[in-house]
Amino acid sequence: MDNNPFFALDGYLVALGVGLLIGSERERNKGEGAQRGAAGVRTFAITALLGAVAGSLEVPLLSAVGGIAVIVLAVASYRMGRQLDPGITTELALCLTYFIGILAIPKPLLAGALGVLLALLLVSRSWLHDFVLHKLTAQENLDAILLAAAALIILPLLPNRAVDPYQAINPQLIGRLTIIVMLLNAFGYVMLRTLGAQRGLLVAGLFGGFISSVATIATMGERARLEPHARAAAVAGATLSSVSTVIQLALILTATYPHLLARLTIALTAMCVFAALYASLFVKRALRSTVPIATPKGRAFQPRQAIQFAVMITTVLFLSEWLTRQFGTRGALVGIIAGGFADAHSASATAAAMTQRGTLDFPTATLGILAAITANTCTKAATAVIAGGIDFAKQLVPGLVLMLLGLYAGAWLAGVCC
Repeated sequence: MDNNPFFALDGYLVALGVGLLIGSERERNKGEGAQRGAAGVRTFAITALLGAVAGSLEVPLLSAVGGIAVIVLAVASYRMGRQLDPGITTELALCLTYFIGILAIPKPLLAGALGVLLALLLVSRSWLHDFVLHKLTAQENLDAILLAAAALIILPLLPNRAVDPYQAINPQLIGRLTIIVMLLNAFGYVMLRTLGAQRGLLVAGLFGGFISSVATIATMGERARLEPHARAAAVAGATLSSVSTVIQLALILTATYPHLLARLTIALTAMCVFAALYASLFVKRALRSTVPIATPKGRAFQPRQAIQFAVMITTVLFLSEWLTRQFGTRGALVGIIAGGFADAHSASATAAAMTQRGTLDFPTATLGILAAITANTCTKAATAVIAGGIDFAKQLVPGLVLMLLGLYAGAWLAGVCC
């Protein structure tokens, strides 16, 4: 241990600061008079310093004894006040403050961060209770649990190696990409719920693109066909869904093979900018009129769509690898382009994964991704005609063509378009 008398001074200061921060929040909630709670600002500050002293002495048994003493005091405090407040938040916070005090000696920055996080949780009591009880539906709560289980339980259990004869399917990679899609879907849903109905079709289109741009265009086209006065907002929302598509594609390429994303950054950026510019032409018109639209209460993400994405990318990976072995790189391109008609993300992820394994070279993979995006854009155009009719398609399709021009112009400027 360092003999410098100021060795643990920063740790003590952090412990004291954490104790005062948490204690001040608890002081405001412990009441007054004879029925007030037992733990306030002084109790929490002393508890944090007690933990810091135990941590600086580096005697594990002493730290354990101190922890047991704090737990006993917390239990006694709970028994005295349970008739007025049956919760155990204060008692748990007191115990955690002691252990944060111990942590403050070797890792003051981490202890300080945990202290601030604990204080934020305590001060957010009313907001959290209102959100869980009145804003969050039972289905949304279940979706949050499913997402956490997928990311923290299922994903770590997936093998991080190829499991098929062609060495094409890596369950860990497919799992990571699927979780990214689920997270993006949930993020878009939360933002839509948070911003409310006043953003209407614009917000729904932008964040709906994270789920499926093709499905979003179909939804917007249907609304434009049934409510012609909402056509401008529907076209803007449908175009903005392609912005989300580009962002999601960039994130998927980052998770799969970042070097390939670096080659396509200019092309994807140009496509995204052109989509945003074209959408802005209709956003201003849409905001002038108020189109009633209810804030949705449904699912944060669609498990079926997540499963479909996983199945799609697995199928395209296997098919592309098989075609590569049978017909060379031309066969791989056929598989990637065919997958692009259904979903540009899974097809692009396949190209990136094959490049990482060395099955495809950079030029071929780049061409495959560009072709997959083109194929998917054709699907979007056909969907616009079928769902929204000619009038809707006449306004949306020029934007899709403009995005493709931006994509290929960016690829040409970057020197990756062969």
